[in-house]
Amino acid sequence: MEDRQHPTSSDAPSRDETAAEQRDSDAGRFDAVRRRIRRAVEMLRGSNIDPENYDPDRHGNLVTFDGLDGYEEIDRYWVNAPFAFVSINRDSEENKHLYHAVEPQLEEYEYALLAALFDDIRDPLVYRQDVDDGDVETVLADELREHLERYGAEVDMQTFYKLFYYLYRAFRGFNKIDPIMRDPHIEDISCDGYDLPIFVYHDEYTDIETNVAFGQEELDNFVIRLAQHSGRHISIGDPMVETTLPDGSRAELALGEEVTPRGSAFTIRKYADEPFTPVDLLEYGTFNVDQMAYLWLAIENNRSLIFAGGTASGKTTSMNAISMFIPPRSKVLTIEDTRELALYHDNWLSSVTRDRMSEGSDITMYDLLRSALRHRPEYIVVGEVRGEEAITLFQAMNTGHTTYSTMHADSVHTVINRLENEPINVPRAMVQSLDILCVQTLTRFEDERVRRNKTIAEIEGVDQRTGELDYSNAYSWNPDDDSFEGGDTEVLDEIRDDNGWDQSELLRELQHRRDFLRYLWDNDVTDYRRFTAMINEYYADPDAAMASISDGAETELLPTD
Repeated sequence: MEDRQHPTSSDAPSRDETAAEQRDSDAGRFDAVRRRIRRAVEMLRGSNIDPENYDPDRHGNLVTFDGLDGYEEIDRYWVNAPFAFVSINRDSEENKHLYHAVEPQLEEYEYALLAALFDDIRDPLVYRQDVDDGDVETVLADELREHLERYGAEVDMQTFYKLFYYLYRAFRGFNKIDPIMRDPHIEDISCDGYDLPIFVYHDEYTDIETNVAFGQEELDNFVIRLAQHSGRHISIGDPMVETTLPDGSRAELALGEEVTPRGSAFTIRKYADEPFTPVDLLEYGTFNVDQMAYLWLAIENNRSLIFAGGTASGKTTSMNAISMFIPPRSKVLTIEDTRELALYHDNWLSSVTRDRMSEGSDITMYDLLRSALRHRPEYIVVGEVRGEEAITLFQAMNTGHTTYSTMHADSVHTVINRLENEPINVPRAMVQSLDILCVQTLTRFEDERVRRNKTIAEIEGVDQRTGELDYSNAYSWNPDDDSFEGGDTEVLDEIRDDNGWDQSELLRELQHRRDFLRYLWDNDVTDYRRFTAMINEYYADPDAAMASISDGAETELLPTD
């Protein structure tokens, strides 16, 4: 294994020249081998390959890794067995970690075969209209076998599966970052330019450098491909695109050196396969049980909320999670720029903005929100408000629609200032129709990065003496001991009065929800389908649901699949 080099300003030019010469030499050698293979196609009568299911005991390991000199391996786990795993390494001298993606290593003849296969398999695979996503692996394996037989290539199963891996990675995967995209521990992937190492945010090791980098041509092509696979166009004339990838991840793309001088760049915010539930938020300490029971009662009783916070503070995750408290038959309509929300709700209409096509016009969040009101939803969930759509959102609040949304802001004062000033400009009299404001933060506690709900504030209306908007803190986070403190809450008093309860009935309702949430938490009910089904069971018959948890017997609500 080669030592990991750290280039300096004095030796960089000579290394660049050496690298360029090596690439030219490798390219010439591979082209020569490739030409010989193509000539052999005409001369040989072919070969016979019978693919078998891969068995490491019989066929050998596809990937091997003996560690990095100067690093201590502290973690290793599969991300795409048996093709790729991740090795987390620590450099004790520089006190930093390295994320090392390990993939199959190819011999020279395997590189030549792969280059020929790329050209020959691309068109049949791209233009076949009868291939469903579930059949891609079978079709690709058949195409690979047929072409290898045409070449007359005699390959063992280890080589066959190596070639299969790189072809699948190229045509249906994410190229060099495919292992990273498959890693459930990764939240963000950042590429800052040509020949620069990609950085990732790991849920255990935080920001960490990887061994993956793109050259100029391959990075430009990769950014264009990401845009195309998302149904978007990117070019030097229009070099910036925000989009949603086919797997649901959010991507910000930049092409060339027009706006990013170090070259094409991208940032990918990965989409969780399974959305977070309120139990997950309790487990991670973002909220406590008292806050979650409060939010449950508020949502059930049609109070409008906004989740605010900085980048990566978890505001959209929290909004998506608490939406699982929406009563089961209520009509819900979601509006987003990029698809992030995932509700396990039967009566749910999802809508997404669209850029202007060759004909027609843009469909903005404002357009979708105006249209949404004609659908007569009971709950409207907007991905993020930052412009004229906020006026319509607050008009919807004033006309009896329950609305949820997110904003970039780090305090209650900042939220109010953003709402009342350019470019949003919501009149103060309309802002007071907002009931609850949750402010979240990404911070550190005991040397760990944590997400916490810093404040749950209740908007109380306009002060008649000062003309300012009044609010009070129902709950707040104490960073000294990582605890949450509760205060007075007018929202709960209003809910009590609306339902004709006395104070003891309100307290009993809150206690029931606390107990129910604790039960779900203790029993690790983090699957969003199962969680939503349990909440719906509570709505259907609260007494029976509470009786079932007091007996310690969870009702079977859904099939295990």
